Amino acid sequence: MFEHKKLVFQELNTETIKGGRYYITPNGAYPSITTVLGVLSKQGIAEWRARVGEVVANRISTQAARRGTNVHQMCEDYVNNELNAGKFLPHEREMFGAIKNVLDENLGLVYAQECPLYSDYLGIAGRVDCVAMYNGRLSIIDYKTAGKLKKKEWIGSYFQQAAAYCVMFEERTGIPVDQIVIIIAVESESRPQVFVEKRDNYIGECIKTIALYKESVDG
Repeated sequence: MFEHKKLVFQELNTETIKGGRYYITPNGAYPSITTVLGVLSKQGIAEWRARVGEVVANRISTQAARRGTNVHQMCEDYVNNELNAGKFLPHEREMFGAIKNVLDENLGLVYAQECPLYSDYLGIAGRVDCVAMYNGRLSIIDYKTAGKLKKKEWIGSYFQQAAAYCVMFEERTGIPVDQIVIIIAVESESRPQVFVEKRDNYIGECIKTIALYKESVDG
């Protein structure tokens, strides 16, 4: 059983603006961090879709999105001590099982799950997967799924996303958090990939990406 010290966050509505998801905060509409980071992969995704064809690309994207959503849900339910794994598909349960072992070994006091956050300083918003003690240190924890193993240099956007959540969380709560934990469940792998990094190693790149995104939408 996981222990919780739940913090209360204001719920935020979302709207589609300029082709992306925006959160309506008390201080204005801020783009989601996932929308912002999409600027980094836009060209690569377009090239991949052209290479494999729209039908195949749509099928793969839909399957990956459903798998990711369901594994995320199992992680959230498990940490909330209320998982009913029987309603999920076998391969989804298998991927969750890999993450479960890591959570059992490392997760401590839980402060938040799937909560809306925003930063007036960065001008962005989003929903964080989990904020909790990890190996004794307060961390932003993000769950990912993948079809194959990832190299660290391929997933800079994951670290930027989590670094942004560190800033958002501190702004909203006054509680500093500087550790990033990315847990990636990989198909056909018994253990997930786990990357533990520092916020300050990635927040600078995140700020550059935010500026790049704003340039792209403002023309």
